[in-house]
Amino acid sequence: VLNSRQSGKSSIRVRTMRRLRDAGVECAAIDLSAGGVQNVTPEQWYVDLIDHLIESFALDVDLGDWWAKNQLHSEVTRFRKFIEEVLLVEVKENIVIFIDEIDSVLSLKFSTDDFFALIRAFHNQRVDNSDYNRLTFCLLGVASPSNLIQDKQRTPFNIGRGIHLKGFQLHEVEPLRKGLAGKFADSQEMMQEILNWTGGQPFLTQKLCQFMVEESEKENPGSVEQVARARIIENWELQDEPEHLRTIRSRILRDEERAGYLLDLYQQINSHGEVINNESAEQSELLLSSLVVKQQDKLKVYNLVYQEVFNLNWVEAEIKKLRPYSEAFRAWVASSFVDESRLLRGNALKDAEEWGRDKNLSYQDKQFLAASKEKEIQEEIAAKEKEAQLERERKDREATEERNSLLTEANIKSKRQIRSGSAVLLLALFIAGILGVFTVREGKKALQAQEMFKEANIKAEEANKKFEDANNKAEEEGKKVIAFQQQTQKLRTIANGAKQQAKEEQGKAEQAQINANNANQKAKESQKIANNANQQATQAKEQAQVEQRKAIGLWTKSLFASITRE
Repeated sequence: VLNSRQSGKSSIRVRTMRRLRDAGVECAAIDLSAGGVQNVTPEQWYVDLIDHLIESFALDVDLGDWWAKNQLHSEVTRFRKFIEEVLLVEVKENIVIFIDEIDSVLSLKFSTDDFFALIRAFHNQRVDNSDYNRLTFCLLGVASPSNLIQDKQRTPFNIGRGIHLKGFQLHEVEPLRKGLAGKFADSQEMMQEILNWTGGQPFLTQKLCQFMVEESEKENPGSVEQVARARIIENWELQDEPEHLRTIRSRILRDEERAGYLLDLYQQINSHGEVINNESAEQSELLLSSLVVKQQDKLKVYNLVYQEVFNLNWVEAEIKKLRPYSEAFRAWVASSFVDESRLLRGNALKDAEEWGRDKNLSYQDKQFLAASKEKEIQEEIAAKEKEAQLERERKDREATEERNSLLTEANIKSKRQIRSGSAVLLLALFIAGILGVFTVREGKKALQAQEMFKEANIKAEEANKKFEDANNKAEEEGKKVIAFQQQTQKLRTIANGAKQQAKEEQGKAEQAQINANNANQKAKESQKIANNANQQATQAKEQAQVEQRKAIGLWTKSLFASITRE
């Protein structure tokens, strides 16, 4: 019998036990919440179970001695041996063991999966040991079967039978109607109106019946709706005694991580009137809260009272109250406050800080928000440092590219200047070559002059004329030599300028230094060639002068010989 609180579980257990005992069935009722669950060890828990059974069935067993004799066995094995070797032996009648508040096992610090598996084993033993046919367990509490088992591979409850408790129907509340009979003219109609507001919820139905009885004592009693609103719905938190509505609220909001899902689901049900039942964990939890009820394959709000108290405004208000970072917070705490991946950042942190601004936060909440803020600042600083590093790298890269560009440009200019200097030098060499050829040609002319002077004896006048022509030509050649010297000097100046400019470009382009030096060396070699050409030109000039003197000498001799003959 797994249902919500104040749904009549304990009442039905008491009535059922009474009927069973009247039928000769031995019964025992164990309330697991009675002995507490904090810091209870497995041994203590099983000892308490056996002690309750010994007391309930009045067994003549010394628990201390019996437990000590079986100390080599595990706790669950000792419980099995007690059922098999003591209880089923001492009690010959049918046995029903009611275990109430079974959901208390969820608060234990150890697993009780073996206990539920043992109950299943008792059922399976009926095939081999007929005594187990006399044994029945009845579990009552506020939990779903899946919640009671930690190991989801186990299915101990598929051999059990679930008992679904519904709200009171009109034909089931005859004792309550009789209480209204002497107070109202039509107690049947009054009872139906009460059920319309409570949906037959046992606790709420009895409470409203009591209020209506008290209302009947007044001179002008109010209607069921007026009483329900005045004494239950309005200011419900102050009037909720004995506690009922607050229990429902606590059940929904107790787990912040899941509260949002439950509120969202309930909001859908309240807004649309119903939703399809898919037996999800959230739907099961909402059913256990008593806020909704399952009707056929749909979930609906249990009754009008709940719908008025837990209305859409209440849902929206509770959603806003929820810690917006509950999942991250729980994971951070579970990691002993070291998992920085769970800390908040950005808008999530801003929302959390805004949410907690007007709230009295716990110390751990303050720690969490402070750690989140510190982490965010650290990450912002790291991001800025990284950005600055990238900017520095970008500027360094641009500077390197600019420097390489300048060096490349300087290298190109240097090579261009070197080529210009080389061209000038080549031109100088070309001119020098022409002059050299011209000098050779003039030498040949000097030889021809000698031939002419030899013929001077025959034709004196013709020789004299030729001498004058040769003399004029010699003067012209002298001028050409002087012009050549001047041109050579200019070429030398240009070459020196090219050399100097190459050196300057060499200083600007360190990477092109080797090429510039090679070019400079070539320029020097070219200059040397030019000097050689100049030297050759000078020699040609001297040779021409010698030839001129020879020609003059020959002419003089020829003239003197002619005079002598005359």
